Amino acid sequence: MTDRQILHIDMDAFFASVEQRDDPRLRGKPVLVGGRARRGVVSTASYEARVFGARSAMPMAEALRRCPHAIVVTPKHGHYEDVSRQVFDVFYKYTPLVEGLSIDEAFLDVTASQSLFGDGETIARAIRRDVRHATGLTCSAGVAPVKFAAKIASDMNKPDGLTIVGDDVAAFLAPLPVERMWGIGPKTAPLLRKLGYKTLGDLARADEASLECMLGSWGPEVRHLARGEDPREVVPDREAKSIGAERTYEEDLTTREAVERSLLEHAAKVAERLTAADLSARIVVVKLKYADFTILTRQMALPEPASDTTTLHAVCTELLGRFPLAGARVRLTGVAAHELTAAGGVQRTLFPDRAAARRRDIESVLLSAKDRFGGRPITFATLLPHAHGRADDDEES
Repeated sequence: MTDRQILHIDMDAFFASVEQRDDPRLRGKPVLVGGRARRGVVSTASYEARVFGARSAMPMAEALRRCPHAIVVTPKHGHYEDVSRQVFDVFYKYTPLVEGLSIDEAFLDVTASQSLFGDGETIARAIRRDVRHATGLTCSAGVAPVKFAAKIASDMNKPDGLTIVGDDVAAFLAPLPVERMWGIGPKTAPLLRKLGYKTLGDLARADEASLECMLGSWGPEVRHLARGEDPREVVPDREAKSIGAERTYEEDLTTREAVERSLLEHAAKVAERLTAADLSARIVVVKLKYADFTILTRQMALPEPASDTTTLHAVCTELLGRFPLAGARVRLTGVAAHELTAAGGVQRTLFPDRAAARRRDIESVLLSAKDRFGGRPITFATLLPHAHGRADDDEES
């Protein structure tokens, strides 16, 4: 369908740009948003910092080695969410078909909006103008007949850029380096290049069986995407697939008790978010990262969906027994809830679990009390703070 118009809008260095907008002293200077701690991670690097090689997801220590004069700013997640809502309000002015990928980027299907607002390019320009007017921030946009090409296009002229892909998507993609393909990272790309696949055009012309041999079941999809064949629709109001919380530690955790207490902290945070969203989880996942950067995960399906701290933490404690802990040094712990379902839609058994219902009620009371007292955290008395840890990388996708 060549007349389909898909936009991908991506805010430019979102967290850092918000900080520079709010504090004139930061404008034009290299800014790193992230944890100040020794094991902190960069959430966003301003474009002034990127010139020196600093980037998001990089350890803060490494980013500061590359850009020692950078200014480190502690993230203000609640504030960024407020700004994000302003941005998405602009999107919804032009189409109800908005698929948020994260707090600062989204796909928009504006095919049916063209009779009101003009073609995809006109709408993209209007959105960029309105976002700047509403927030004082810039965003970059890609316009294409398919999602894959639109996302690539939005990244081609950052910051404050606009790239239009015509009907011949394959011709647009063909000269681009193989690294532009979704999912091909620094490990896979050199192998593909060694075999002669240097561009997306090379992947498009590749034998499907050969790609499947190299990349597994994902190989044929890579070939289709490289040829501009992407039938995926924009899925509006996408529900969260998971809700999680993680923490990286300044000093490694060396005892089971310390890890278990950390998981309790995460379980309480996940329970709060589930309750606020009126969701329950069918699967609980525990993640540990060891001092040697090995990452292990364990998961368990619940007999019934749950959203309370007590149930989540009990599962976490049981899962912890499946990890090697003797002599281990743990640098990161995490808890995630998967297979989310509306709490009101949870199937009731013939004999309801009154204790579980009471625990859900307690979570609601805790959340209400937190809102009443200005957002101050309220949870179980056994949840004691870790003086040596820092909250990091909370997830909701």
